[in-house]
Amino acid sequence: MSGPCEGDAEPCEPRWLSIEEQHLWLELREFASGLPRAIDRQLSQDSGVSGVEYAVLAAVSEAPPDGVRSGDLAALLEWERSRVSHLLRRMECKGLVTRCAASDDGRGQDISLTGAGWDTVRAAAPGHVTLVREAIFDPLTPEELAQLRVSLQKIRTAAVEKGLW
Repeated sequence: MSGPCEGDAEPCEPRWLSIEEQHLWLELREFASGLPRAIDRQLSQDSGVSGVEYAVLAAVSEAPPDGVRSGDLAALLEWERSRVSHLLRRMECKGLVTRCAASDDGRGQDISLTGAGWDTVRAAAPGHVTLVREAIFDPLTPEELAQLRVSLQKIRTAAVEKGLW
């Protein structure tokens, strides 16, 4: 984000990354693009779903037996409602979820897993958790995992506060 410096009409000089920061940024960028590809590949091979489809299946599988409202699902996943709506339509066509008018007011939609959706999430979960464990948890000590969590929370909080996410 560039623009005038506070109280100054001239644009600010960018705060260029140091060599060490460049290396860290490149490592983070590769990690951020590589992990979703690995997850999509594993899930596609094991159960024929993508990472985002699995995220929906997992979230709905943990919802109450009568389902979850589509708006609540979007909030839970921190996705735009339109993204969730398009994905749910596609997943409904694949026979993984059902959508019906919310029973309490009829304005929203309740989302539930079909039998095929339950079969898919149950088939995908073992391989998915193995990938996550091997890629994230196994290489790090408990202390490193705790520090990673703190660091990621700080980064995310700062990004949200600055309106970047």
